[in-house]
Amino acid sequence: MTRPDDRFLPEAQARGYDRGTPHPAASGTAPGPAPLADTTPPAPPSDAPAVPAAPVPGAGPVAPTVTVPGAGPAATGRLAESAPQGHGAESDVPLPPREREQPATGGRSGADPEPSIGPEPGSLVGDDRRRLLDGAHHDPHGVLGAHPVDGGVRIRALRPFARAVAAVVDGERFDLTDEADGLFSAVLPRTDVPEYRLAVTYDDGEHIVEDPYRFLPSLGELDLHLIGEGRHEELWKALGSRPMTHGGVTGTRFAVWAPNARGVRVAGEFNYWDGTGFPMRSLGATGVWELFVPGVGSGTAYKYEITRPDGSRGMKADPMARATEVPPATASVVTESAYEWADQEWMARRGELPVHRAPFSVYELHLASWRPGLTYRELAEQLPAYVKELGFTHVELMPVAEHPFGGSWGYQVTSYYAPTSRLGSPDDFRYLVDALHAAGIGVIMDWVPAHFPKDDWALARFDGAPLYEPADPRRAEHPDWGTLEFDFGRTEVRNFLVANAVYWCEEFHIDGLRVDAVASMLYLDYSREGGDWLPNAYGGRENLDAVAFLQEMNATVYRRCPGTVTIAEESTAWDGVTRPTHLVGPAGFGGLGFGLKWNMGWMHDSLDYVSHEPVHRKYHHNEMTFSMVYAYSENYVLPISHDEVVHGKGSLVAKMPGDWWQQRATVRAYLGFMWAHPGKQLLFMGQEFAQGAEWSHENGPDWWLLDESYPAAADHRGVRDLVRDLNAAYTAAPALWQLDTDPSGFTWIDGGAAEDNTFSFLRYDEAGDPLLCVSNFSPVVRENYRLGSPDVVWKQVLNTDEARYGGSGVVVAEPVKSEPTPWNGQPHSISLTLPPLATLWLRPA
Repeated sequence: MTRPDDRFLPEAQARGYDRGTPHPAASGTAPGPAPLADTTPPAPPSDAPAVPAAPVPGAGPVAPTVTVPGAGPAATGRLAESAPQGHGAESDVPLPPREREQPATGGRSGADPEPSIGPEPGSLVGDDRRRLLDGAHHDPHGVLGAHPVDGGVRIRALRPFARAVAAVVDGERFDLTDEADGLFSAVLPRTDVPEYRLAVTYDDGEHIVEDPYRFLPSLGELDLHLIGEGRHEELWKALGSRPMTHGGVTGTRFAVWAPNARGVRVAGEFNYWDGTGFPMRSLGATGVWELFVPGVGSGTAYKYEITRPDGSRGMKADPMARATEVPPATASVVTESAYEWADQEWMARRGELPVHRAPFSVYELHLASWRPGLTYRELAEQLPAYVKELGFTHVELMPVAEHPFGGSWGYQVTSYYAPTSRLGSPDDFRYLVDALHAAGIGVIMDWVPAHFPKDDWALARFDGAPLYEPADPRRAEHPDWGTLEFDFGRTEVRNFLVANAVYWCEEFHIDGLRVDAVASMLYLDYSREGGDWLPNAYGGRENLDAVAFLQEMNATVYRRCPGTVTIAEESTAWDGVTRPTHLVGPAGFGGLGFGLKWNMGWMHDSLDYVSHEPVHRKYHHNEMTFSMVYAYSENYVLPISHDEVVHGKGSLVAKMPGDWWQQRATVRAYLGFMWAHPGKQLLFMGQEFAQGAEWSHENGPDWWLLDESYPAAADHRGVRDLVRDLNAAYTAAPALWQLDTDPSGFTWIDGGAAEDNTFSFLRYDEAGDPLLCVSNFSPVVRENYRLGSPDVVWKQVLNTDEARYGGSGVVVAEPVKSEPTPWNGQPHSISLTLPPLATLWLRPA
């Protein structure tokens, strides 16, 4: 591994290079140390001669074929092709080495170089030298490494702060002449380009190293073609850092998309965060920069030093990094998975039953605060057992991708391909997913493609110009969160996000993605007033690029990852969120292609209803019944999510009126109604045991409420026991999930009993067998309450008022026989005793 001696470290830090600096205060970040200083070259004194500006990126002719050093015999290749204007390649394509330098002969080991005035013959001079040293050269491999010249093969190396450099060929040493500024070169008297290594001498001694500039590009033409087309569905295998063996040598391939950059260098622990000696090459018109660095392996921290279009420089984390340092440090980390999965049976069977026709009960949690201080592997010992005991079929993890500020809960992402390092390594996260699958629990992950924070070391203006965000601030700025929106119209950006969705499902065996803030993506005028937004090409408010992106993402995930589900958090009446993409709706759009959609309307309406005193609920009765007007317009999830128990909204139990007993009783009745309502269920952590306080991401759930030493622990355990029994009864009753998206699976018995605060309906399974649900949201016992019924003898399945749940213990006499008395439009009816603030489930005996 190449490194300078320790005396270089203070100098490197003084120049602004250091280990991934803590993030600066910015939108989505907590206050932190000052950002890394740009390494912009100082302006020349006023009397200095003018230095010609670097060539402006632009189109140019195809570069001529030249000999490129590789493993074994001389290989041929092309200098990097130039890109269209503004896409990073130089307009003046450099000439082959033999045409742009004068021959000079390197001395064998021990020979003293002749003194000279001015540059040595054959030294790198002029524009190539200046751009190389300034970090603005698009083809460093064209001037570094080994190249045929008149009289032999010139080997040139850029090794800042080295005292001497020699080339070692077949055991023979050739001293390279010092050209100053860290450049060393010599002409070897050979006719072929040899394999060689460099002997680099620093103050601490000599190091034998491989030269990164003797290797052919490690990215293939197909990769580059797919990247250019925006169709590389395994983008994480092409870009980012990837340990590999290349040309028989082990190391790491670095590749980054930065089309507006004048130059890119890689800096990291292996070079004391000074990228001067490691410039990357531009691979034609793709905007991709690449460098294979021998000797670098997993665990190495790094960043990219990018020379912007204006000549200034800055350090950026890798957008495709698959691991990161622990925040507040911000460097990317080279990683390679060694994990061996044990969930083959789970993966093979998870797609057997479509999710909309299967039981689907979700426990939402924030991993970092569920049990604060636990790592991924420690969570794997506790979380699966807890969720399995409660009977949930899935967990939904709030965003796992790396984010700088813990207070964003992961919803402001800076490293889309890296699980947060706060809790362990990527393989540790795989271990957690594997453990959940072993317990029979699916894993859904929140995914945030709508926006990203402005931290200057991350995606914002990545290569010195708008890249991941639109150039027009009216489309780039997100007005609600102080963040930037993605440019969904740019193929490379869409590729970045679509591949990311596939990445989590394939690399981490994630079973579903809940897509955050979909509404903010769909509408150009979302949270914008008047002239603060631009209409689409047809004058409308729909974001056509976002629509196309969501359709492509969903189609790609479902095609590549059978058995997964995508879920939209979409709060408007957009038509066709869960309709297939090829079916066009009345608005002229194909469906977005999601599998499920959060029913935000049901959530707001039903929570508003139960928050009123029972005496006032009759005036809000329609808030509980309106959801059935549109229940089959989409495939719905009924969410009681983290958003409803923070920011002054109060916990679920705290929303309920009355004394402590009434609050808990109303929660139990509400959950019983929710689990029986058409749609899937989602409940946020802490609400399963009626936590009274709002959720805190720093403290997590109040587990102490369940401690037997706490006087009211039985009250909280009673609600938790109800949730467990709800899930068990729900999973065992196909009527509650088989026809969730089919109107034939639901019939009101009495949806209009506003004066009584009651709701009653039937659910049916595919065989036509019913389940009766009756909810009484008044605090009084209703004796001999008559309801219409099929000609059935009923047996109680669930009573949320049972004493073991903390209820009053009002008992429903069994069996409940129907009578031939017409009622509620039914030919028969039953007479029930309805417990106070309770929900009953009954099934045929």
